[in-house]
Amino acid sequence: MTTQRPYATACHFAKGHGAENDFIVLPDPDGQLALSASYVARLCDRRSGIGADGILRAVRCTAAPEAATMAADAEWFMDYRNADGSNGSMCGNGIRVLARYLVDAGLCLPGTFAVATRAGVRQVDVPDRSPTFQGPVTVAMGRPELPGTTGIEVVVAERRWAALHVDMGNPHAVAFVDDLDHAGDLRTSPIVAPVGIYPLGVTVEFVVDQGPGHLALRVHERGVGETRACGTGACAAVAAAMRQAAQPGPARYIVDAPGGRLHVEVRSDGAMFLTGPATIIAQGTARLTF
Repeated sequence: MTTQRPYATACHFAKGHGAENDFIVLPDPDGQLALSASYVARLCDRRSGIGADGILRAVRCTAAPEAATMAADAEWFMDYRNADGSNGSMCGNGIRVLARYLVDAGLCLPGTFAVATRAGVRQVDVPDRSPTFQGPVTVAMGRPELPGTTGIEVVVAERRWAALHVDMGNPHAVAFVDDLDHAGDLRTSPIVAPVGIYPLGVTVEFVVDQGPGHLALRVHERGVGETRACGTGACAAVAAAMRQAAQPGPARYIVDAPGGRLHVEVRSDGAMFLTGPATIIAQGTARLTF
């Protein structure tokens, strides 16, 4: 077994984003890196670090104990960490950025391949290997779970909205609002009631219906804060909209976020496919002192 070691003063990285939801990619094929929560938070800090909404550690499943059971189905594991250093189970934009990196770096061939996550194995499609390619990249997101939990509310200032619980491999509370500005500045987490319903936190979507097959949203992501886009959040918003309208699949939705546009396809069996831009914008070495 390879002995893990923490980064000392330097680490190689790539920086990428999907619809301005940005990530630091740390290539670690042999699983040698031990990332503490404090180190992750430092790297993601936008003043003293590189700055990002999260970290994507690219490690082979055979070198990652928590992904070992998925090694027969996927070569690579996405070890996703939120900006506060906590573990993340699934990230729709992050997995597309990671897939873009793996192809650009020559670690995977263009086309469809599997990536393991804490929420299970996901299929991604990267149709081009050009380093200047901006997208689109597609990921099979699976089927949303809507357990019908009732009584959930989201509160911002004096406004209060009923919310729908949607699980996309991570938990979401989706609230439909009249105006996205009603979400406030989202510098602090919206209040989600009843207290304790999400003991590990929840990502909150504020969604405006823009017409048939068209949504706009803002997102407060657990462990991060407001993000410019959210892939699982876009899928959760579509699932909530379809449930609210009693709309069966198949369907196609445009979801506009502050950072760009995402596309969600819902097939007749309920499976969701997320498509949007994913690009690597920089690579280098970060040097941090502790």
